[in-house]
Amino acid sequence: MPHPSIAVVIATRNRAARLAVTLERLSALPEDPEILVVDNASTDDTRAMVAERFPAVGVLPMPDNLGPLARNAGVRALRQPYIAFSDDDSWWEPGSLAEAVRLLDDDPRVGLLAARTVVGAAREPDPVNGALAASPLTGPAGLPGPPVLGFLGCAAVTRRAAYLTAGGYHPLLFIGGEETLLAYDLTVAGWTVAYAPELTAVHEPADDPRPERRAIMRRNENLTAWLRRPLPVALRDTWRLAREAPVDPVARRALGQVVSRLPAAWRARRPLPPEVEADVRLLERAHVTA
Repeated sequence: MPHPSIAVVIATRNRAARLAVTLERLSALPEDPEILVVDNASTDDTRAMVAERFPAVGVLPMPDNLGPLARNAGVRALRQPYIAFSDDDSWWEPGSLAEAVRLLDDDPRVGLLAARTVVGAAREPDPVNGALAASPLTGPAGLPGPPVLGFLGCAAVTRRAAYLTAGGYHPLLFIGGEETLLAYDLTVAGWTVAYAPELTAVHEPADDPRPERRAIMRRNENLTAWLRRPLPVALRDTWRLAREAPVDPVARRALGQVVSRLPAAWRARRPLPPEVEADVRLLERAHVTA
């Protein structure tokens, strides 16, 4: 029987072969979690492959490509109190999900655990591990690790109630650095996001180049500022893009995408409370001096 407390959600699109590797790894875990694939309107044989090779795995088909928002649909569809996320090119090491359940059972203040991530066949530590471990933020005694305001989407375990209370991933960002905004919203909702290095996610990303990713990341950094940061911060970040746009195609592309989304960002704007904004600024200062 699957573990009664935890499930895994995977959002995917048109990557059946890589998804099959992930499902093999997850299906072999001793925790035997329920697995739900949320398919973002794939046009390859993703759904047929899962049905044929992994009949115990659930499939939730989306009518359109929702990107990371498919995770929201997956969390809503499941009933386990804890939800782990994998991408179609990532999975969890044996024992990590059981440890996540223990940590979340032991500390009801924690809304999301950010795991340690290793990358590629050599299992090299992802550089984000060091940044999370060095977080200067402080929280209540007894947390499993330092409080953080960011994580990798493929290396996180969330308390379902916390995720739904915070609203999940924001539709305006779609993909690219969308985890930061969710970490902000979880914190504002009263939950702690903590780094838990005893949990390990394995990520074997494809080598397919994504030349547009830098522009998307800069766009979403700026949109996150408009959605949650003080107005001077959002204006400063937008002015920086505008200054760079004439000579930098990445900034130019990002600025164009920001401008078209600004009305929606303004309507959804909810500035962070002062104590959370202070933590964001502390992290920014630590990043500059690192």
